[in-house]
Amino acid sequence: MSAEISWQKSSFSGEGPQCIEIAERDGAILMRESDDPNVVTATSPTKFAAFIAGVKAGEFDHFAN
Repeated sequence: MSAEISWQKSSFSGEGPQCIEIAERDGAILMRESDDPNVVTATSPTKFAAFIAGVKAGEFDHFAN
């Protein structure tokens, strides 16, 4: 991995330091918390799409209280 990773955060995150950032690298989806950027996890695009579908369906709303 030689190129710089281009991280993206949701426009719903506001200006605060605590948000989830997403990037794509070598066919994998990378995720990190902006307040701890050295901890990165990776998943496949298929698994990430399933997670996003669950978010859109409200399956994880109970975590946002």
